[in-house]
Amino acid sequence: MEFKIGDRIEMKKQHPCGNKKWEIIRIGVDFKFKCLGCGHVLIVPREKAMKMIKKKV
Repeated sequence: MEFKIGDRIEMKKQHPCGNKKWEIIRIGVDFKFKCLGCGHVLIVPREKAMKMIKKKV
């Protein structure tokens, strides 16, 4: 699956705020996600991020 900045995705596990939807704000060796529920920012290595993503929203 190909991603670009601004894509909204759904994760397999839900964030502690209760939301599963995130926005991609940076792509590279790491992915940077912003929670659409509470605004929390998360930086994850690409390999782990690809396993965490369920689908594009």
